Amino acid sequence: MLISIQDVQVNTEIADTPFLCDLVRCKGACCTLESSYGAPLKKEEIGKIDGILNQVRSYLPEISREEIDKNGYYEEKDGELYIRSIDNRECVFVHFQNGIAKCSMEKAFNEGKTDFKKPISCHLFPIRNSNFGGDVLRYEKIEECDPALEKGALENVTIAEFCEESLQRNFGEKWYSEFTKAIGR
Repeated sequence: MLISIQDVQVNTEIADTPFLCDLVRCKGACCTLESSYGAPLKKEEIGKIDGILNQVRSYLPEISREEIDKNGYYEEKDGELYIRSIDNRECVFVHFQNGIAKCSMEKAFNEGKTDFKKPISCHLFPIRNSNFGGDVLRYEKIEECDPALEKGALENVTIAEFCEESLQRNFGEKWYSEFTKAIGR
């Protein structure tokens, strides 16, 4: 079922599904999913990433630096922009910490070296924002996130709560407040 918040259609699964990332168990699978498409990227994010690329490079493995130098960090397919991946798996911005895939952009942001956290599509995950003449938010179910479903159920956290920061970043605090009222939270 869909609800409408300021012309954004939201699948109610986002409000009802328990979810809390368990990186120890999933190993950052969302950053290494096998696909010929990387994470979706907004056109306005390209300039932001261009501006932080030098700060982020120091966290990247050599294979990612080489890929970015040779082909860039994003590509266009079917009129849409995507972050490049290595061998149709790892995002070019992945670095590994204790065997867990993590975002180099987010690491630089968390260390105060940049003012851009990461692309909104990555920050919103497991929510995907599709445009069908307007924003439509849906839960993207992937098997690798089963540990997050278990942890969310144990700690009583839903996707909507887990993604509060990213939803506010993308749509604003007022939108998020209206959303939480609409879902009875």
